[in-house]
Amino acid sequence: MQPKISPDCVNMVTLEAPTMRDLEGRTLGHYRIVEQIGAGGMGVVYRARDGRLDRDVAVKVLPEEVAKKPDRLARFEQEAKVLAGLNHPNIVTIFSVEEAEGTNFIVMELVEGDSLAQVLPPSGLPLAKVFDIAIPLADALATAHERGIVHRDLKPANVMVTPEGRVKVLDFGLVKLTEKAAAGGAGADPDQVASRVATLTGEGT
Repeated sequence: MQPKISPDCVNMVTLEAPTMRDLEGRTLGHYRIVEQIGAGGMGVVYRARDGRLDRDVAVKVLPEEVAKKPDRLARFEQEAKVLAGLNHPNIVTIFSVEEAEGTNFIVMELVEGDSLAQVLPPSGLPLAKVFDIAIPLADALATAHERGIVHRDLKPANVMVTPEGRVKVLDFGLVKLTEKAAAGGAGADPDQVASRVATLTGEGT
């Protein structure tokens, strides 16, 4: 049985010409594209195999309009490098920023499990379960905010819960860098954290 994979746990890859489906079976550097596992506003996500380290990763292909604009690509790479500096057990890990065959891409961990959107019942979670998710989620956001990084697309679909119960924040593709991003600074936004708790408990609906 294939493990469940979130379409947002990604290697973010910018590609030039081929269609999204044409990538299956191709190799980028030492990453073999296995299959498409999801799609979203920021691109199509593939399962890939890292032939050098013998592990599974995910590859998220950026929309063509982003990959072809030097300024957008430069900003994307800058944000990726800042995110790579985050070291937190509840934030998806960026392994490296690479280039192969004219393709620039970011290698990230592949997170298995279910998204919070899949496990969150319409009536909300019991309070006892809320803290298991809200506390590590708030800690992850606080760590990002201290580095001047604001996740602008935080929602249940972008939060994974692994089979072991660990929370992982995904898809920083819409990240905003504050003026303190380079040096670190500001703490977590209490209003944003409060809104996430309201969503978990059902109080915000």
